[in-house]
Amino acid sequence: MTKLYATAWQRDADRIERTGKVSCLGPEGSYSELAAREMCKGEEIVLTKSFGEAVEKLLAGETDHAVLPVENSLNGGVYSVLDLLSDSDLFGESELLLQIDHRLALKEGVRAEDVETVYSHEQALGQCSEYLRTHFPHAALVGTSSTAESLNKLDSRSAGIVGAHLKREGIVLSDENIADNKQNFTRFLKVRRGVAEISRSAMVFLCAVCAHKPGSLLGLLRIFQRFGLNLTRIESRPVKGSFGQYRFFIEFAGDIASERVQNALAEAKVYCSQFKLIGAYL
Repeated sequence: MTKLYATAWQRDADRIERTGKVSCLGPEGSYSELAAREMCKGEEIVLTKSFGEAVEKLLAGETDHAVLPVENSLNGGVYSVLDLLSDSDLFGESELLLQIDHRLALKEGVRAEDVETVYSHEQALGQCSEYLRTHFPHAALVGTSSTAESLNKLDSRSAGIVGAHLKREGIVLSDENIADNKQNFTRFLKVRRGVAEISRSAMVFLCAVCAHKPGSLLGLLRIFQRFGLNLTRIESRPVKGSFGQYRFFIEFAGDIASERVQNALAEAKVYCSQFKLIGAYL
């Protein structure tokens, strides 16, 4: 068996034990903070202005983990985060499925009919698009760095979309979830630098670039088929600087400590022109 991805990774172990910090997208009250508090109990939360800054702090050693959203059940992949995972020395070691409950936020005394602008993160605006078309057909939709950030934009002519968990004095939240589909979940990954020690996993996540020729993706998928591995996710992102070429993000169910998973990964790595293991987790 070719043992590629079960190597112990001990760098900075003492510092990690001492500091216990996790970076995530802020401000206070964001869904990312909510996920980080659930995934990294006991660690100090370092709030950032962007996903990129959360990763920068991790890579610089200012934090020990970062918590990043990778996929939403309605909108699909969070592309900016997928790009960070493929381009940076990161490894996902656990995941969390967080139910999303969007509420309309207004300043006290503001009437819905007076709203001319609705602020929120682009994902939230997309997930509430039907509601917004029905109730605010003429309002401008303006993206913010996070749902929680929209509260800082509110005035007598605007509204925001935030999580039901976010309470602030002087802000009134709608009684109901305004998302178009109430079965709305976002998947978060807790990542660290480098490849962690992996004893076992239920899921394996990777990205790969195949040769730009007919049937190359099919050839990659057949490797997983031959080893009896069930793919749970596949999507693509353009390869920067190579128009028409794509990087495929693939997740499959499997124990990374098993011989068939190790052998499948080894064969896929040889087959692809670019290959990276992004994470393995229960």
